[in-house]
Amino acid sequence: MQLIPLAILQSLLLAGGQVFLKLALERMLPFGWNWQFWGSVLANWQFALCGLLYGAGTVLWFYIIKHFPFSMAYPMVSLSYVFGMIAAMLVFHEEVSLTRWLGVLLIMAGCYFIAK
Repeated sequence: MQLIPLAILQSLLLAGGQVFLKLALERMLPFGWNWQFWGSVLANWQFALCGLLYGAGTVLWFYIIKHFPFSMAYPMVSLSYVFGMIAAMLVFHEEVSLTRWLGVLLIMAGCYFIAK
C-alpha cells in the first residue's frame, strides 16, 4: 500500500507538468529558429515550472521502480490521466463528456485492482 500515495504524487507531478507546459505554449511566440522565439522560451516561468515538475516526477519515478514491482508501478502512471481530466475542467474550462468520465472511472478501477 506504500505504492499508492507515491503513485498519486508522481501522477500529480506529471499532470502538473503537462498543465504548465500547455500554459507555457499558449504564451510563447510561434515556433521559429530565431532568438525571439528562444528568448520567449527562456523568459517563460510556466515553462520552467513545467521542467521542475517533470524533473521531480522523474526522480520519484526512479524511486518507485527501484522499490516496487514494475508490473504494479507502471500501470499506476495512468492516474495522471485522471488528474489531467480534472485539470482540463478546472484550469482550461473544457467540457468533459460522460464517456470520458467513464474512461476515467475504468482507469481508476484498473489501478485499484492492480494495487490489490
